[in-house]
Amino acid sequence: MFEYGAYVGLDVHKDTIAIAVAWPDWGEPEYRGILPNSRKSLNRLIDSLQPPTGEVLSFAYEAGPCGYGVYREITDTGHDCQVVAPTLIPRKPGDRVKTDRRDAVTLARLHRAGELTPVWVPGPDQEAVRDLTRAREDMKAAEMKARQRLGGFLLRHGRVYAGRSRWTQAHFRWLEGQKFALPLQQLVFQEYVDAAIAAAKRTDALVAQMHEMLTDWSQRPTAEALMSLRGISTITAMTVLAELGDLTRFDSPRELMGFVGLVPGEYSSGSRRRQGAITRTGNGHVRRLLIESAWAYRFPARKTAHLRRKGAKAPDRVQAIAWAAQKRLCGRYRKLYGRGMPKNKVVTAIARELVGFIWAIACEVRGRPHGTRAIA
Repeated sequence: MFEYGAYVGLDVHKDTIAIAVAWPDWGEPEYRGILPNSRKSLNRLIDSLQPPTGEVLSFAYEAGPCGYGVYREITDTGHDCQVVAPTLIPRKPGDRVKTDRRDAVTLARLHRAGELTPVWVPGPDQEAVRDLTRAREDMKAAEMKARQRLGGFLLRHGRVYAGRSRWTQAHFRWLEGQKFALPLQQLVFQEYVDAAIAAAKRTDALVAQMHEMLTDWSQRPTAEALMSLRGISTITAMTVLAELGDLTRFDSPRELMGFVGLVPGEYSSGSRRRQGAITRTGNGHVRRLLIESAWAYRFPARKTAHLRRKGAKAPDRVQAIAWAAQKRLCGRYRKLYGRGMPKNKVVTAIARELVGFIWAIACEVRGRPHGTRAIA
C-alpha cells in the first residue's frame, strides 16, 4: 500500500472545513481547527502540512451537497483526495455524539487505516451532462405535478374527460372547451392549464438539448448501443451513463447490480438464511429508470420496427445481446408471474437482470470480455 506524507480528514460545509491530520507513523489524529471553505485556505493548509521530503498528502471528505469543488482544488495541486461514501463509513453502534471535530478526526483515522470507500468522481464534462439529465428529471416531476393539480381542480368540479388518453391533442381541445360559471374559477382553471403547458415546454426544451448534446458526447457509442435494448430510450441511456460513467469500471454485472441497489438484502445468522427487499442503496436515479424500463418486458419478445430503428446504429454483436436479453427477460417475466409473484416484484427482478445485459453491451463497445453465453 502506498504511504502518504499525511492523511487529512475534512468535514466540509458550505462556509467552513474542519481539519484533522493523521500522521502515518504515530498516534491519534491531530485536530487542526476550522478553516474557511476557500481555495486560498486550502492552499495554506497544504503548504503547512507538506513534509520537508515532499511526500504526497492524501485528503478525504464525505460526499454531500457541496459537490466536488474541494476534490478538484486539492487534486489540482498534485495531492491525492478521496470523496467517500457516507453510508459506508464504519461507526460504533453506541456512539451518539456527532460534531465537526469528531467527524474530521474519525475521517483522518479511518483514512489512514484504509477503511473508507471512495465514490466515483465525474469529470467536469461528465458532471455537466449529469446536471442536464437531472434537470430534465426535475422538470418532468414539475410537469407531472402541474398536470395533477389541473386534474384535481377539474375533478373537484365534476369535469371528467371521457377520452382514452389524456394530454393528447383531443384532450387539449376538450380543455379549451371547458367553461365555468364564476369568473374566478375560470381564471384559476386557465392558470392551471398554462402552468401545465409551460412545464411541458421546459421539459421538451431540455430533452431537445440532450439530443443535441449526444452528437458530440464521448459516451455516444455506448449510449447508442444501449438503445438497442427494449425499454431503453435515448433519455434512459444518457441518464444511466451520465450517472454511472464508464460501466466497465465495474468488474462484474453483480457488482453493478449492487451499486444501483437492485440486489436483495440478506439477514442471515447461523443456519437461518433470510433474504428481504432490495437494498435501495446507490444511485436512485438509475434504479428508478431501470425499473421503468423493465416493464417493457411484460410483453412477448419480438423485433418491432421501433426497436429496429432504435438499434440501427449498434454493431451486430450488440444487437445480438439485445435480442438475447429480450428473449431471456420476456420469458423470465412470464415464468415468475405465472408462479403468482406480484408484478412489482417480477419487474424488480427483471430490472436486476437487465443491468447484466447493460454491462455486457458496455463491455462489448469498449472491447472488454464479458462472457455473455447467450450470444455465443
